Amino acid sequence: MSSDSSWARALVQISPYTFSAIGIAVSIGVSVLGAAWGIFITGSSLIGAAIKAPRITSKNLISVIFCEAVAIYGVIVAIILQTKLESVPSAQMYAAESLRAGYAIFASGLIVGFANLVCGVCVGIIGSSCALSDAQNSSLFVKILVIEIFGSALGLFGVIVGIIMSAQATWPAKA
Repeated sequence: MSSDSSWARALVQISPYTFSAIGIAVSIGVSVLGAAWGIFITGSSLIGAAIKAPRITSKNLISVIFCEAVAIYGVIVAIILQTKLESVPSAQMYAAESLRAGYAIFASGLIVGFANLVCGVCVGIIGSSCALSDAQNSSLFVKILVIEIFGSALGLFGVIVGIIMSAQATWPAKA
């Protein structure tokens, strides 16, 4: 295999704007997927448990709201990452600084997207448990809600790491 077909050469030849666009898309797309998955898990348990105890329906909607916050985290980071894009002259398109900026935005989007995917599933599972346990014993609601808040913090950690990583995205100055 020659050096012209190596992975390193391929990564250097792909436009940094392509990497940036993929990172932004992953940030919002996978975050929304995590939110949808969490809402699916929570919602199905909530509807099933509400058959036995209809009083839990409005109280346990907070779990669905926590899942929806995961999608909002992805939208916020996608907007932040979008503002990091700058126009670069074609002569500096593949400069090291341009590649670093593209990779930083890409990595930031990946981290935020997948952190929010895991967060959405985590909050969905805890929300499901909250609905089922609240249907059995209403004194457990607040205790499990505290655990759900800690699960939701995982998404915030991903957002914070993504913002820190996107700070490395500095494009070359225009000549």
